[in-house]
Amino acid sequence: MSNFLQYVPMGACAARRWAVGSTVLAITTGIVFGISGCGSNLRPTVTPITGTGPNSQPPSNAFVISTPSSSTAGSAAAGIGTVINYAGDTVMATAAIGPNPATFTLNAGGNTAWTVNGDGTVSNIPVSTQLQAKNITYSTLNPIPLSGTAGDPKGLDPVIGLFGGALGLYALDVLNNQVDVLTGSPDAFKLTVPVDETPVTMVGVANATRYYSISQMIPYLTPVTLDGKSVDGGVACNIDAHAVGVTGVADGIETSTYTVSSHIPLGVCPVYAVGTPDAKRVFVMNRGSDTVSVINSQNNDLDACTCPPTGCVNQNGQTYTCHPSLPLTPASGKAHAGPVYAEYNQSTAQLVVANYEGNTISIIDVSLDEYGNDSSTFGTTYTVPVGNNPASVTVLADGTRAYVANQSDSSVTVVNMSSHTVETTLPVTGHPRTVVSTQNSLYGKVYAAATDSPYVTIIRTDQDIISTTVLVQGNTLDIRTTSPDTSSGNLNIVSRQPGAGQPCNLPLSAYTAAGVTPSISNCQTQDATLLTQ
Repeated sequence: MSNFLQYVPMGACAARRWAVGSTVLAITTGIVFGISGCGSNLRPTVTPITGTGPNSQPPSNAFVISTPSSSTAGSAAAGIGTVINYAGDTVMATAAIGPNPATFTLNAGGNTAWTVNGDGTVSNIPVSTQLQAKNITYSTLNPIPLSGTAGDPKGLDPVIGLFGGALGLYALDVLNNQVDVLTGSPDAFKLTVPVDETPVTMVGVANATRYYSISQMIPYLTPVTLDGKSVDGGVACNIDAHAVGVTGVADGIETSTYTVSSHIPLGVCPVYAVGTPDAKRVFVMNRGSDTVSVINSQNNDLDACTCPPTGCVNQNGQTYTCHPSLPLTPASGKAHAGPVYAEYNQSTAQLVVANYEGNTISIIDVSLDEYGNDSSTFGTTYTVPVGNNPASVTVLADGTRAYVANQSDSSVTVVNMSSHTVETTLPVTGHPRTVVSTQNSLYGKVYAAATDSPYVTIIRTDQDIISTTVLVQGNTLDIRTTSPDTSSGNLNIVSRQPGAGQPCNLPLSAYTAAGVTPSISNCQTQDATLLTQ
């Protein structure tokens, strides 16, 4: 067959079709002629192929409150909120959040934060990478009393704690011994709930039907006599918790009626509490008793039971016991444990407690059986020595490791939760008071914040090395992560203001070096050069 070129008309649309009459020619020349078409001719459908890459980073952020100038609590330093993105360890947004913040907390959704400010207001902060000062609103509480006011001679702000419940914000007032309830958007005062003397913290799952207000029963704003000396009542549990001798009380508050349904006895100097996500147990850290009080939230009472001589038996015929209190152990050579903080890990059903005076953490089995009774291993405790004055602890969501902020050592200790041993200790900037974490399927990050430093230290958990430090505007006040695992809600919904047994912003050695005794005011000082009596 001879080679030829042919023109073929195609209805209303003409096209040239070039055909090669010799297959030999097409092969030898390497030319391929295509056939073009238009009009109603069939066109091939192209389906794009989406490339596969690494897993996306978790939608989790760290939120920091800082004060741009180191000062005592009475000064007028502006507060700054900073959003740090997990994926890039970068500052995504900053905004002024109110004058001289004293403490803050974050709600269960991780999208709203609140601070108590030096002018008596509460800032309502929408936490996101689009944070702007214009979107921050302010709520008003009772005016701060003037100096010389009965019950508050120094004119200090009596609101010392915030709790972010599902239905609103709860503010702890130690002058009037009440919990102020704020609801709405922005949060506005709704009502007060009278509670026992000196409420210092609250506990409960955000959507629980009952919260607990924890009272120390020690005058906060007036002096008390301790070890033969007159000290501020608000720091008696910081100076010598074991000499206080007054036991605390947990008041059960029904969220449907805002009424107190129980008064549960606790140990000496209760300073912090944490609950299980299923709302079946609450654990209260008693700094002055070296114990953890266990509340059975289902019974609205201590986790106690009266069993026959053969023991209590569940529906499956298994015996169980009850534990109204769990003892804590200090490191060798230390007289007391002094618990100040704890986290509950849902993956392992363990409570991990930071023992500030004992230089240890306690890893405690608090698992339940299928009927909500204490399991046969409930109360099994492993004590792990860490650094000096562990002020807080965080546990990775998968329960593999705990990270401990050693305030006096300027370090973070990494503890293996399976072997109950120390894996490594990492130096950090400043004296860390708070450590928090978030984790995805590949690795997590731990954030350590020191109240005498403007740097947040970030630790990568796949290698347990310091990844970077992030500079914020002024010394950090506190830090939270929006989620522990990018899918669960934030469980850390209560503030930790210095004082009332919670560690001061500076380590104990700073007060000794300055020759001063801790007071309500200087406990909040963030610069050792400004320590005064």
